[in-house]
Amino acid sequence: MELQETLTLCPVCHQPVKPEYYFCPNCGTKLHQPPLSTSVWNQIGIYAFSIILPSIFFIFVTKWPGIKYAKSEDKKARIIGVIAISLLVISTIVTIWLAYYFTQQAVQSSIDSINTDFSGF
Repeated sequence: MELQETLTLCPVCHQPVKPEYYFCPNCGTKLHQPPLSTSVWNQIGIYAFSIILPSIFFIFVTKWPGIKYAKSEDKKARIIGVIAISLLVISTIVTIWLAYYFTQQAVQSSIDSINTDFSGF
């Protein structure tokens, strides 16, 4: 006896598709979300993007995949998302602190320069 595969129908073209398909082979309609990549290079890219994101003032925040990974059902992808969010928070705090520190240094340098200029009077 042969086991029959359970097939579903594509909601657009109504052709039979296997349940493990992410896209309809006939019309290309997305049937369900493919799993997120958890490769080492993808992780490195996400983590690096999380670290530099505050430095570029969140211009590319819509392209940052950290939230998508954190909300994933896959446990490994969720861990990647949590690490990426943590790196983003830490990087943001460091960026704000560095901006504050260097601004204070510039202001103090200006004040010292003004005081030196007027010390001769």
